[in-house]
Amino acid sequence: MATSIRRKITRFGATAAVLVLAVATFAACSRVPDGGEGGTLQRLRDAGTVKIGIAGEVPYGYTENGEVTGEAPEVAKAVFAAMGIDNVDATQVEFSQLIPALNAGQYDMVAAGMAILPNRCANAQFSAVDYVTPTALLVPAGNPQQVNNLDDIKARGLPLAVLSGTVEEAVAQSMGIPANLIQPYQGQPEMLQALRDGRAYAGALTDISLRRMVADNPGVPLEVTKGFVPVIDGKEQIQAGGFVFRKGDDELVEEFNTALENLHDNGDWLRIVEPFGFTADNVPPDDVTTEQLCEADAG
Repeated sequence: MATSIRRKITRFGATAAVLVLAVATFAACSRVPDGGEGGTLQRLRDAGTVKIGIAGEVPYGYTENGEVTGEAPEVAKAVFAAMGIDNVDATQVEFSQLIPALNAGQYDMVAAGMAILPNRCANAQFSAVDYVTPTALLVPAGNPQQVNNLDDIKARGLPLAVLSGTVEEAVAQSMGIPANLIQPYQGQPEMLQALRDGRAYAGALTDISLRRMVADNPGVPLEVTKGFVPVIDGKEQIQAGGFVFRKGDDELVEEFNTALENLHDNGDWLRIVEPFGFTADNVPPDDVTTEQLCEADAG
């Protein structure tokens, strides 16, 4: 196929503004492993193993039957295999601790479907964009309050469940949803339980995550709204995710990006991620870039 699938996906056009949300600033306080002669990339090749961090979020990166899987780890495995690094060793931490633990040297890369945001870019280095995805809401079956987006949540004064440290939490805060209505949880099971108990009316995550939550909990009296792109001050907030590296690992990131782009262009990426609910709509278009997302300003 001469034309890359990346060039066929246009619904997230260049005119859309990118994410500009404030998130917590991360700082490293522990010693980072010395890359040694040849740097981190050569160290990983010599060892034949790369250590990655995940957050236990389905379907992005999680452990199932003792095995680490998910969109991000499976893509990472394919990319590193193409780079001559065959073994991937994963460590699971809370989402908000992924970048601090990376900078503290607990692993070499984050593979957790992390949204690319300016404040995160200030503390770590992102790969090329891996995917784009809309936000959605998990609401009671029948959606009695008829909410379709976060504006509706704000207008109706409804309690909203989010995962702590995620882009959805930052979006809700930036949109002016009152703090007493935003309920942060550490994991998807806690969020799901809050919705089942009626402590929150809706839960905000990517549509991919929420569809998987419902599929993994048959009979749960909840449904997923249609995906949407939040708008703040008239600007669409595109959610695009990538892999995260320590600053200074430029050679590693460059080679990783080359192999990742090859996966996107030859169709292997879509084959790898389809079992996790991703489709051609999630392939990143050429006009949504890491540079855009990292350099976005509040204007």
